Amino acid sequence: MCQCMLNNYYPKITVVTPSYNQGQFIEETILSVIMQGYPNLEYIIMDGDSTDNTVEIIKKYEQYISFWQSAPDKGQGDAINQGFNRATGDILCWINSDDYFLPGTLNFVAQHLDCNAEQLLSGNCFHFKENSSFAYGSNVIGAQKNHKITDYDFYIQPSTFWTKKAWTKTGELNVDMHYCFDWEWLIRANECKIKTTYTTRYLSAYRLHEAHKSGSGSNKRILEIENIYKKHSKSDNLEILHYLLKKKNHITKTLALCERYGLQKIEHVIVKLLFPKLLKYPWPITANILYSLN
Repeated sequence: MCQCMLNNYYPKITVVTPSYNQGQFIEETILSVIMQGYPNLEYIIMDGDSTDNTVEIIKKYEQYISFWQSAPDKGQGDAINQGFNRATGDILCWINSDDYFLPGTLNFVAQHLDCNAEQLLSGNCFHFKENSSFAYGSNVIGAQKNHKITDYDFYIQPSTFWTKKAWTKTGELNVDMHYCFDWEWLIRANECKIKTTYTTRYLSAYRLHEAHKSGSGSNKRILEIENIYKKHSKSDNLEILHYLLKKKNHITKTLALCERYGLQKIEHVIVKLLFPKLLKYPWPITANILYSLN
């Protein structure tokens, strides 16, 4: 098939993987990308000068990788921006080096995005905790019906894809942010009136583990959330944040006990009964902030 026909049937998709010292997981990530069997794939890996076995694993698969490098960067957002600056695809996404795509994801995305338009596609994601039986699925359609993207980030990053035109209109990731840059970019995309399509299909798996970046860096992450709320959101969300900061130790102990005794499905009921002030706040926003505090 000539390149012109290939582009018509299979628009080029650029996948960027930022990485730093995730040698224990990155092979699964790489395989989930290259085994999609998508015929017009550009795969870019931007490693931040890892000191573990990451580079060894990348080299193992470099014949399937369009470009990779291992060099110091200014953080994850900077690495992703560098990758997209090299991208020649009509559809863009990134998958972190501890997450992975589910089979058939790229074909599905190609069929549901118009490369000639400024569009974004967001699907569901399977979350699982490493070395644990704890797992759950997302509900992006339900979340977007009841909340605004300025309330909390209900888009699941590895299950979110957009056209190059959407990226160009919205602009790059904010490299001054290290924990909430994906959320801040999605807020800007919304402000730019990027058309968003939601799907119930599960497109990726999101791994929770001890070294997981999104669950670390508590104080810096909280500051980033606070700045986003101040700039884009209503005062109620700031009120929730400040209240949860005061009650952090008590609430996190309660959540830990819920996990210990397998009560995660009703933890929102238990927490709200013990902390009645939270009854007036939507649980998804409260849960998102609580996750950031740990």
